[in-house]
Amino acid sequence: MHKDNLRRAAVAGTFYPSDPGELKELIRSFHKPIAKKIKAKACMLPHAGYIYSGAVAVNTLAGIEIPGICVLIGPNHTGRGEAFSIMQEGFWQTPFGDVRINTVLAQSICRYFKYLVVDEEAHILEHSLEVEVPILQYFSPAVEIVPITIASDDPELLEELGNAIALAIQAENLKDNSLVIASSDMSHYVSAEMAKINDQQAIKEIIGLNPSGLIQKVEELNISMCGYAPVASMLYAAKALGAKKAGLSGYQTSGDVTGDYASVVGYAGVVIS
Repeated sequence: MHKDNLRRAAVAGTFYPSDPGELKELIRSFHKPIAKKIKAKACMLPHAGYIYSGAVAVNTLAGIEIPGICVLIGPNHTGRGEAFSIMQEGFWQTPFGDVRINTVLAQSICRYFKYLVVDEEAHILEHSLEVEVPILQYFSPAVEIVPITIASDDPELLEELGNAIALAIQAENLKDNSLVIASSDMSHYVSAEMAKINDQQAIKEIIGLNPSGLIQKVEELNISMCGYAPVASMLYAAKALGAKKAGLSGYQTSGDVTGDYASVVGYAGVVIS
């Protein structure tokens, strides 16, 4: 880890503004008033640049009572580091200030899942978790995180990781003070029409709390959903924590921003309680 125990922001100034005032104003511009926040066990958020997916991510979290600790699970886009990588201590830097890693829960998850490696390399340049952190801070400035990246599509290990997260949350008596967040975009670089058709199939499985069904649909329809593995693990964790229902909080594509519907990326938010 860095000598100062700090994971420096890698995509501030590109995926989202590096100036805290500008960042706060952008998030506020997306934020629609929510009548009532719910106590969720888990959720799925997109992770593109804020101009593309920020509205979906912000309004998904706006409807949730953000607890003290968020377990963040995302795909490994960089190819660096281990197949299952976690950071156990230190802080993550954002324009809003540094966010503490909850070491107790991070260590507990590792005890329940032997393939999870303490590995900074997978996290240094990875954007899929970083982009969620400032939005979490906007709603809950004192939030703590447990960051996990996945570069594996082994169904048994994805299930084992999800169950391990649930076991650790229960063992540390954090069931009422934690949220499991999977970071994933949906279809990549297909027409808006095709994205909507395929993404609806994947979303149906997610809302049905069916991780094995999600994996099957992604493979069967060749859906280019970058974070389906983290979403599967999140669903296993949510179910083990007693989740009973899920709902789609938002869906859009990059075409809704750029006006180019020939080649888009899909973005969805799901809340699980």
